[in-house]
Amino acid sequence: MKLSPYPEYKDSDVPWLGRIPAHWSIKPGLAFISQRKEKNVGMKESIVLSLSYGKIVVKPPTKLHGLVPESFETYQITEPGNIIVRGTDLQNDKTSLRIGKVRNRGIITSAYLCLQANNKISSDYVYLLLHGYDLMKIYYGMGSGLRQSLGFSDFKRLPVLVPSDSEQNKIHGYLEFTHAQINKFIRNKLRLIALLKEQKQTIINEAVTQGINPDVEMKDSGLEWLGEIPAHWEVRKLKHIAAMKSGDNLTSMEIEEQDKFPVYGGNGLRGFYNSFNHSGGFLLVGRQGALCGNVHRVRGEFWATEHAVVTTLKKGICLDWYYYMLVFMDLNQYSEAAAQPGISVEKIQNLRTTVPPISEQEQIAGYIDTETALIDKTITRAEREIELIREYRTRLISDVVTGQVDVRDVEVPEVAEDALLAFEAEITEDDLPEDDVEQDDEGSEG
Repeated sequence: MKLSPYPEYKDSDVPWLGRIPAHWSIKPGLAFISQRKEKNVGMKESIVLSLSYGKIVVKPPTKLHGLVPESFETYQITEPGNIIVRGTDLQNDKTSLRIGKVRNRGIITSAYLCLQANNKISSDYVYLLLHGYDLMKIYYGMGSGLRQSLGFSDFKRLPVLVPSDSEQNKIHGYLEFTHAQINKFIRNKLRLIALLKEQKQTIINEAVTQGINPDVEMKDSGLEWLGEIPAHWEVRKLKHIAAMKSGDNLTSMEIEEQDKFPVYGGNGLRGFYNSFNHSGGFLLVGRQGALCGNVHRVRGEFWATEHAVVTTLKKGICLDWYYYMLVFMDLNQYSEAAAQPGISVEKIQNLRTTVPPISEQEQIAGYIDTETALIDKTITRAEREIELIREYRTRLISDVVTGQVDVRDVEVPEVAEDALLAFEAEITEDDLPEDDVEQDDEGSEG
């Protein structure tokens, strides 16, 4: 259904808001919002909450590590309906979403602002309005101090658009319903992507361990995790077929100095600069971080950070075959537990794998490329569809809460709370980018 604008508008006198519906009023946040401060003294609450890309989620005990306080008594207690604001470090982080709505009573770092709406306005509508401002990146023009942080004083002066009570409820109902439908669409696309990736992995696994000739004679590889392999294949340690070297350390000056060639770190292309470069074909393996063990094929000149392991192949080894072999081996399983997971180059080089003749390596790589080309194309299309519908959701929320479109006459069914939470659970931490800055805020908390 195509949404229409309101029949009449007026000037809001706020440059970034522009025109608003003529019957809406506009008042400072102080008229509707207050700051809630309740410390968790005596450990009254133990459920730890986290702000992850605009979602307030319960943090599982397994993730309570890193820069967390000695006692959660310093945390603040939150109630359902409260609005959490991560207002720190605005100048360095312009991608994270900073507003979240609390759905579970619990505790969250006191480095965040906890806001609550009074009885003069719908708390659901206020959250959507502040969330809309967040999507519009309004908060980056606010804040003060060395770290350019938002304080409650900023929200006291923040312009709040005020439709009628019935309109506030209508806006909330429409956006909740639309949000649930979009999340359902994303959930289905993510499931499709997961199935396609499993299918691709199966093709890779079978080709690199058994070859592409179904009639070939087999033998025991001597490796329990591998089983039988073609009888004419060899088993070698990785260090006998490729050399591995960590990239160089980077300073902030080097990062900003030049950008002639791409730079790779543990998570892929980073856009940094360093003095360590190569030309030709190479494999890079993520050495640290969340994507430890991630493998990249690189051709041409580049620089590698200390978070990447540069793999140089020895004679008689096909780059594309070796790439697929490392994908099959899943090097992340060999990472060593620490504050940040990391791979030991020495440990990896002593692992054993199968090695076909070079001609067969090339055939296997070509076969995998051909068999997975359509899968890759379908995955890319599904990922693009997810990206586009998220862009649509961002624009829709911003347009609705600022009155650029009229939803008063749109008939939408109610969304059950448990259904909405189920949709959100599908795409909270595993799919959406996580705000890593939160731990820094927790660690700096006084």
